Amino acid sequence: HISLQSGIRLAKRIEKYAPAWLEDVIPWQYTDQYRQLQEATTVPICTGEDIYLKEAFEPLLQSGISVIHPDLLTSGGTLETKKIGDAAQDYGVAMAIHMAESPVAAMAAAHVAVATENFMALEYHSVDVPWWDDIAIGLPKPLVKDGFITVPDKPGLGIDDIDQKVISQHLQE
Repeated sequence: HISLQSGIRLAKRIEKYAPAWLEDVIPWQYTDQYRQLQEATTVPICTGEDIYLKEAFEPLLQSGISVIHPDLLTSGGTLETKKIGDAAQDYGVAMAIHMAESPVAAMAAAHVAVATENFMALEYHSVDVPWWDDIAIGLPKPLVKDGFITVPDKPGLGIDDIDQKVISQHLQE
């Protein structure tokens, strides 16, 4: 995090590049500062990966923020994240989903994404982890192809099983 003033300066300097958003400049609890930051720039301002439950997003949605960024594993799960996205839709706010987890979480996030009208993007942090696609059995490989995930029509998340051997090979001590 940086100060509000530094955030405004940064946002103004990158406006010419038209980024999709500027994320987590200040702590998410400072909703009035988020309002000031968003009003000071044309860059969409985003936060939310550490927020739990829809009610905690309300002050940010009311502040005029452009993009919310819940993470299913910290926001309250799939249904709660869907509710968060729907609440954001009521305010005209886009939703990007933070996702730096396993293929299981990726599939849960993908299901929420396709069910949420104002969905914008799903973060993906495992592009350089060669064994990531091997964790879940029954999903296409690679799971993310040309920037997209195909949501399977199988029951549940579309995963047949978890490869315990792959997981055990990559456990941290």
